Amino acid sequence: MTSGIAGFAPHPLLRNPHLMTLFPRFWARPGLPSAMPAEARLFTVTPESRILGHCHWQPDPKRHPTLIVIHGLEGCSESHYMLGLAEKAWRRGFNIVRLNQRNCGGSEHLTPTLYNNGMSGDVRAVLGELAARDGLDSIWLGGYSMGGNLVLKAAGELGASSQALKGVVAVCPNIDPAACTAALIQPRNWIYNGHFVRSLKARLRRKASLFPGKYDLSRLPAIRTLLDFDEAYTAPDGGYRDAAEYYERAGSRHVLGAIAVPTLILTAQDDPFIPYWIFDIPAVRTNSRIRFEAPRHGGHCGFIQRASAGEDRYWAEHRVIEFVAEKYLHESAEDAT
Repeated sequence: MTSGIAGFAPHPLLRNPHLMTLFPRFWARPGLPSAMPAEARLFTVTPESRILGHCHWQPDPKRHPTLIVIHGLEGCSESHYMLGLAEKAWRRGFNIVRLNQRNCGGSEHLTPTLYNNGMSGDVRAVLGELAARDGLDSIWLGGYSMGGNLVLKAAGELGASSQALKGVVAVCPNIDPAACTAALIQPRNWIYNGHFVRSLKARLRRKASLFPGKYDLSRLPAIRTLLDFDEAYTAPDGGYRDAAEYYERAGSRHVLGAIAVPTLILTAQDDPFIPYWIFDIPAVRTNSRIRFEAPRHGGHCGFIQRASAGEDRYWAEHRVIEFVAEKYLHESAEDAT
């Protein structure tokens, strides 16, 4: 394991991991530049389910690499980090697909199911459609938190079987959902647990109104933690026996050793609910395709840096684009020889 990308200097007022985590969520960021063309697109991932993506194509998309980026739990394609990463990637010449997970981004009506940490098949379906229908042959997957687990899981499941998949980037991925949920529901993390539970309850009520009779809301009042919600709703909806089985089967840690494309895992040692120790596993240590970096500070998907010449304060977004661009240029040079 390696740790500490040189150059990350946390903002001096945000060394506390909770402040680092929460600051970006309350600091307004500009939207996408008007010069970026946008296309809303529905991807069919199963016969009964579609997911919504917002695509930003460069002129002649086949001549440019494509980055599919996926948000975390209860985020969406409009989450600040999704917009920030999209703009940076666009300026570097990438096509961008800001992908919503099932039910997210106002898409509850597009699927009768909930979404969960194990739905890497949705990621693979989108990747396959872009490769087969659009003829894109240089596709990268990026994900934050839960989205990070999904893209790592998809890459591990694909192994070397996809010619279109060129690399993966995961920021603060919850590769061990049981350990991450156990950390999340600790009293010190009450603010995050409370946010997720309130948001998930509200989403389930919307789903119940769209699909009458499918969801029993009688258990909602007693739910206090993410574990409670997953036990009552997420696990059975996803076909798992209980939350314990769901967490065990959904974790990408089981397939990291099979990843066969350049991969960056970027996390913070002080992340409040993605324990640093979960990455100390053989697959991360020994898979030569995986680069693991863990600065001492950063919180959960925060990484707000000191003012830096030529960069805004969102350090992780710059490192993601830097990694993808570097690997893409290397791949292009190899293809040319």
